[in-house]
Formats: sequence, C-alpha cells, structure tokens
Amino acid sequence: LQMHNNFGAKDFDRVEHFVENWKQYDTPLAMEFRKEEWHTDPAVSSRLYDLLESNGITNILVDTAGRRDLMHMRLTTPTAFIRWVGANHESDRARLDEWVERIASWKKQGLQNLYFFVHQNLERESPLLSAYFIEKLNQKIGSDLAIPNTLA
Repeated sequence: LQMHNNFGAKDFDRVEHFVENWKQYDTPLAMEFRKEEWHTDPAVSSRLYDLLESNGITNILVDTAGRRDLMHMRLTTPTAFIRWVGANHESDRARLDEWVERIASWKKQGLQNLYFFVHQNLERESPLLSAYFIEKLNQKIGSDLAIPNTLA
C-alpha cells in the first residue's frame, strides 16, 4: 500500500486500526508512508515501526534522488521492499552499488526476501539500471536472478 503524501501522523489511529485488523488475512502486506513526518519525527517513526513490526507488516523503504527527507533504513520484517527512484543521472549506478552492499549486509543478518522496484521520471533507463543492479547483486551475494534483456 502506498499512502498518499498528505496522509500524516494525524492519521495514526487509522493506520493502527487498519494494521491490527489486517491480522485476519493470510496475505503479506507492505506499506509506504510518503509524508516526511512519518520518518523525521522520532516519536512518530518509532511508534509506526513498532506497530508494523509487531504485526508482521513490511515497511517500504524509499530512495528517491534528491529526497533524502524520506530516506530511512528500518526493516520491520525479514523482507526488504525498496522503491528506488533514479535521477536519470550518472550518479544512479553509484546509488545502486550502495544498495548492493547494504543488501549483502542485510542478507548476512537474516534478510529472507527482497523486492527492489526501479523506476524514474524518464523510464528509458529503468531496464538498463535494473539489469545493472541484478548483475551486481548476483555477483555480490551469489544469487542467480535473471537479467532482463535490454536490447529490445
């Protein structure tokens, strides 16, 4: 679930109600909170992450070029779901390299699942960056993920 960017901490009771009622379903859930205060206010973020963790809900990590205000690294389950937004800039590959290193570290600490979503404003580079990321990740952690054909 991707919450609207105007959905803030004032709505915490709604999140709490939803999360606690999600237990009745046998379906994994990941949630993305886009308003800055969810991640920049220590009291709010701690309460949110504890709620998600205690209910087995994955906290989506967002890495958007130029938006460090949304960046956080709190995993709430042994699943990492990263929404990575490129800048159509040469720095994109270096940012992906940093993720490869972080994911390798998390894997050593017990990471079980990874969902890594690559996109950007101009999508022409997304398949190339996805292929780059998968190739580097395969090399680093010994996975055998299929690399997309970028010759289309």
